[in-house]
Amino acid sequence: MNEHEDARFEDASEAPLRLLALDAEDLSVISTLAQDAVLPASELRWDRKTRRFALLLNRFRWEDAENAAARRRGFERVQSVLVIEDVLKVQSQGVMTHDKDMVLSLLSISWEPGEAPGGRIMLTLAGDGAIAVTVEALEVVLRDVTRPYLAPSGKAPDHPE
Repeated sequence: MNEHEDARFEDASEAPLRLLALDAEDLSVISTLAQDAVLPASELRWDRKTRRFALLLNRFRWEDAENAAARRRGFERVQSVLVIEDVLKVQSQGVMTHDKDMVLSLLSISWEPGEAPGGRIMLTLAGDGAIAVTVEALEVVLRDVTRPYLAPSGKAPDHPE
């Protein structure tokens, strides 16, 4: 594959992700795979009628990073949809959804239990931003929706200690 070709699912060892989280342990797996995803603030959607909050992410493919490094090929990203179901309320700090040029970087997704089975899903963003999603019950889906593409930076995200 030359450096100008997009990566293909067939080249990777994994198929497109489609994960469901129904508890805190499942959610930690999704959090790990969604870490360092980037998205424009305009790609946040809360549909009050269906009680669904969705984000269209440009997700770094952590599941393929070791393979890419070993084969000395480019790191990949893929567009993924993160959907949170049974949403009662969405609050944000440091996120200006009206600023269509604002780019958000997702650091982690965590669960804060409330009155069972409800609680709050916290999306922690770089730069002190956060989104708190109050839910009736924990149900989160992460699903890849495009083919992988070469990460524009050419590098894996770095998290110095």
